Amino acid sequence: MNMNRRDALKVGAAGAAIAAASTLTGCNGGETGTAAASATGKMLGKHKVVVIGGGFGGMTVANNLKKIDKNFDVCIIEKSDTFMACPVSNTYLGKLEGMTLGTFVFDYARPVEKYGYSMVKSEVIGIDRTAKTVTTAAGTIGYEILVLSPGIAYNYEGQFPTWSKAKAAQVQRACPPAMIPGSEHVALERQLMNMDDGDVIIAAPSGKFRCPPAPYERAAMIASFMDKEEIEGKVVVLVPGAKFAKMGAFKESAKDLNNGRIVYVHHAKVTDIDVDGKTIHFDQKVGTGKKDEDGDEIMKTVKKSHKYSVCNFMVNHRSSPLVEMAGLATTADAFKKVKMAGCSFQTKTDKDIYAVGDIVGHAIPPSGQTAVWAGKQCADEIAHRLHGKPYELPVKTSTVKAGNVCFSMVGDGPEEGIRVTHDFSWTGSVIKGKGHVPKNAVTGKYRDKGTAKALRDWYRGITSDLFA
Repeated sequence: MNMNRRDALKVGAAGAAIAAASTLTGCNGGETGTAAASATGKMLGKHKVVVIGGGFGGMTVANNLKKIDKNFDVCIIEKSDTFMACPVSNTYLGKLEGMTLGTFVFDYARPVEKYGYSMVKSEVIGIDRTAKTVTTAAGTIGYEILVLSPGIAYNYEGQFPTWSKAKAAQVQRACPPAMIPGSEHVALERQLMNMDDGDVIIAAPSGKFRCPPAPYERAAMIASFMDKEEIEGKVVVLVPGAKFAKMGAFKESAKDLNNGRIVYVHHAKVTDIDVDGKTIHFDQKVGTGKKDEDGDEIMKTVKKSHKYSVCNFMVNHRSSPLVEMAGLATTADAFKKVKMAGCSFQTKTDKDIYAVGDIVGHAIPPSGQTAVWAGKQCADEIAHRLHGKPYELPVKTSTVKAGNVCFSMVGDGPEEGIRVTHDFSWTGSVIKGKGHVPKNAVTGKYRDKGTAKALRDWYRGITSDLFA
């Protein structure tokens, strides 16, 4: 029996799925086996600093505290057995050379041994700010300083209040968002590998969400995969508004590289998904050709439907429920960012609780690089406090050049990438980010091979720093 390239990839995907199922249990919010079997009333001890969340932000805080002072008593609470990186993971869906599931999964054992902090693998089920304790499925842990870096949650209930929990669960299984580490990436990859001809729908979230360029990089990588595998069909991207992150760069690349395969549908609001019928329903605002008294075009709403072969529905995001569990003041929007104490990573509600990562209320873009930058600042701030030294950011305006650099791969054969850089600045009340999407000085294009190489180098560097 002869096996073509697609058949071989399908076999590889099946093997990866089996491996993921055995190593990523609990990554999407489930309990680990050990934690679920343990008694919650058991006191596990008390630590100077307890960090909830072993992602980019949380690990950076823990690692850097121990780098500053090896005697600091630090403990991480993380519900997953393994670390899975979301940044660059779209290249796994695009089947770029060398980008396997193993490229994105890491073992916590090495940093724990290297830096000497404690780690409890369990799910947090309660936070008592008065008693200064965190209750997990494995037992209760006391703290003097608590750092929250729990990431995001999917907001099906907020986006679709009439859906039952069963409906939301069905849609999540059938149309995996794949924006949280875990088996959803494997599920989406399996669907792409098994698809015949047909369209792929990518529905981007509205409001604040993790990694604003992610839906559009994913479109580029899936289009590249479909080109290589000669799959007939379009990648239809439902965009909530008029613009999106790096829009000019992504649209330029789609035009030049994908020959009309990527279709952007703006002002699209998903209203329902028929999983059995493989149909997504949405409202789209379109122009009428008429203008109002202010000269603005009058829009009308048109109900539309689209059949799909694969659906990647990125439901709206919100901050982790642990933020509410801790009783912290949040912003009034649906995401509920944590209100911060000025230009600090200390929360406004509680001087003994700090926050980093996706949940912070500063006006800086959510990304893996930003989480690392914030984690380092937070660690330095806490270290000063533990050493009895004052810590303040400069009162006058200060700027960190390229505090965040976000790469996106847009091409394969040759690999080409685009980037956005953010300069961080503060004036004493809030930390802000200002973005810039540069062009290649020679070609005048946003994308180039050098940026693709820089993407791979950045990923190797950031993961090596965490896990080497």
